[in-house]
Amino acid sequence: MDHVTIAVEAGVADVRLNRPDKLNALDLSMFEGIAAAIARLSDMPDLRAVVLSGEGRGFCAGLDLAAMGPGGGLPDLLARSHGEANLSQQAAWGWRTLAVPVIAAVTGVVFGGGLQIASSADIRIARPDARLSVREMRWGLIPDMAGIALWRTLVRDDVLRELIYTAREFDGSEAQRLGFVTRLAEDPWSEAMALARTIAAAPPDAIRAAKRLVGLSPDLAAADVLAVESAEQAALLRAMGNGSGGG
Repeated sequence: MDHVTIAVEAGVADVRLNRPDKLNALDLSMFEGIAAAIARLSDMPDLRAVVLSGEGRGFCAGLDLAAMGPGGGLPDLLARSHGEANLSQQAAWGWRTLAVPVIAAVTGVVFGGGLQIASSADIRIARPDARLSVREMRWGLIPDMAGIALWRTLVRDDVLRELIYTAREFDGSEAQRLGFVTRLAEDPWSEAMALARTIAAAPPDAIRAAKRLVGLSPDLAAADVLAVESAEQAALLRAMGNGSGGG
């Protein structure tokens, strides 16, 4: 069984974590499947947007500790295998590096690594009754799937510290108030697909430029942001002048 499924229509990829009998929990094969899916999507020139969800009753229950015990592939996760990221980090950070917007449809349990994967999306739509947790401290671990790098632009520092230290559970409504979730919906997947189709209808070169610009801005000084804005806009204007604006 493919642990990640991809169906593409009109430039929109419907991507699903597909281990529903384990609430899409993360074992080595799941990490490898997610990384392979990201690589496959990266090679699709006509891709316009991605909707990421979990098959079955939850988005992702986090690390499958039983499967990742002795002999379960833990050393393979920690080796630097994807540029700056290791395999487990790539399962989350890789969505952020895709050229097109990613929208996460969040339902059911979203624990630990599952929350880090959802947080990698550009936009996150959740059910009000979704169950979220920065779960790792319960097992004597820390978030290590790029969560800290992702949450620094989403959640206040003191709020993040409390949630990491306590591993407490919170619902989708609180997640929206805290910044983990963009907005709420009773049917997040349908809402995410509708939004993805709207994005897919916009000029793709401008959408990709906007994602690059917003992604760079937290790490740059204001002067550098202004320079990147100008460079991206100049490239778009040149493309329009050449009749290749990507509409």
